Amino acid sequence: MHWLFLLLAIAAMALAFLTTSVAVLAGCLLAALVLFVLWVLGLYQARVAGSGRDATAMLDPAELRRLRDQAQARKDASDASGPSA
Repeated sequence: MHWLFLLLAIAAMALAFLTTSVAVLAGCLLAALVLFVLWVLGLYQARVAGSGRDATAMLDPAELRRLRDQAQARKDASDASGPSA
């Protein structure tokens, strides 16, 4: 959908170049600017929406604490059984 804004902005710019009326020129340039900004915002929204993380993959604080405790226990066990030379 946001690509349609870009095409309309290009069309408004082409019309601005072809017109001889100052009022139509100002209206077309303003429309082209607004449509271009809408295109950029739509492109940004599509890019941000595509890079979102899955909410089900997130860990709650209790699970995160449990994983940290497990990692610390493994580290302590490896330090205790490792060579100390």
